[in-house]
Amino acid sequence: MWRNPASLWSPVEKGGYISVPKPLFYFVKGDILDSYLRTDGIWIFTRNKQFYKTNNEKECASKCEAERNFTCRAFLFTRKKLQCLTLAENAKMAVAFSSTDTVLYEKIIYLMQCKRGIGTDYRGTEAKTQRGIPCQKWAEKIPHKPNYTPEKYPSAGLEENYCRNPDADQSGPWCYTTHPDIRFDYCAIPDCEDQATHTGEGPTGECMQCNGEDYHGEVSRTESGLECQRWDVQEPHMHGFILKHYPDKDLKMNYCRNPDGELRPWCFTTNPNKRWEYCNIPRCTTPPPVSGLGSQCLSEKGENYRGRIAITESGNACQHWNTQFPHKHGWIPDRYPCKDLRDNYCRNPDGDSSPWCFTTDPNTIWEYCSLKRCDDHTQEPTSNASPGMTEHNIGQSTPTTSGNSWL
Repeated sequence: MWRNPASLWSPVEKGGYISVPKPLFYFVKGDILDSYLRTDGIWIFTRNKQFYKTNNEKECASKCEAERNFTCRAFLFTRKKLQCLTLAENAKMAVAFSSTDTVLYEKIIYLMQCKRGIGTDYRGTEAKTQRGIPCQKWAEKIPHKPNYTPEKYPSAGLEENYCRNPDADQSGPWCYTTHPDIRFDYCAIPDCEDQATHTGEGPTGECMQCNGEDYHGEVSRTESGLECQRWDVQEPHMHGFILKHYPDKDLKMNYCRNPDGELRPWCFTTNPNKRWEYCNIPRCTTPPPVSGLGSQCLSEKGENYRGRIAITESGNACQHWNTQFPHKHGWIPDRYPCKDLRDNYCRNPDGDSSPWCFTTDPNTIWEYCSLKRCDDHTQEPTSNASPGMTEHNIGQSTPTTSGNSWL
């Protein structure tokens, strides 16, 4: 007669009598990037890393999934140079700082401090039992000789002394304890379902347009389930986003907002080890509002520039944003509907020092554009490079001075 493998284990000994492995169930989505938390414009410093040349973020994610030199928790990708860097650490474990044109993707399972279902895919850092007893490291044999080790179960996440559920125990994550008389105990890991309040669409179906700078909903948890810190308090994270300085940004309660033009709404978190994260705000199904003429000259960094200059400062013609030749890139117009990535016009979608474009010169990936400043009072020509500019218009290429060096 068939028996559930769970019944073959001693509930007290955790592998005391018959060693029958239980199946592991992992949460899998259709798109490989759905398992990652994306943060634009951030770099993290880590010594354990590997460099790869890839064409897009999905290829870089595949490198992370296949990484054998270490456990890949995150990867960095540059949209201009198409470089991929797999990382052994994420932003919770390493120092993070801003870096233009760099996108950080972190595996969500290593960020979540809650469990889905019975927690077979829990990869948080809880390291004590529900009774407060410190956990024994999975690779050690004192005070208890473990049946579950990293060597036997390399896919179970048996790192350090973190609580895990390698045998699909119905009671959830557990660990061997450091108490000589208590072989194992369960851990008090909260259910993600209990933390899901205000993580999706609100009762009125709230959504955001573009990057959510006009979002005024009540979502108050991040994509990984962390509770947002109130904007009017300075603990656990000190910050300058206070109502007095940003009176028009609706910084009330602990609701997710986008006061600084980020990719989408975000918040500081109540986790001392995670300063901030993006929030899971659904996008509106209606198309974004059509912008007006916008700025026809260069003001500040030119993020609002909507003119028709389509040639770089060295004379190279700009590559169309919706094409991948001669240079492959991640700035897809449909992905950034409010960045006005039309035709081959110079734009500044990533907050660089000024508008730029990919070039039609195979040897020069991208360059800044030469634009008239608004205080110059010289009218910009309607177009010095038509959307259909051909190769014979291309001038001599010169080295670009991007400032976006691969660190």
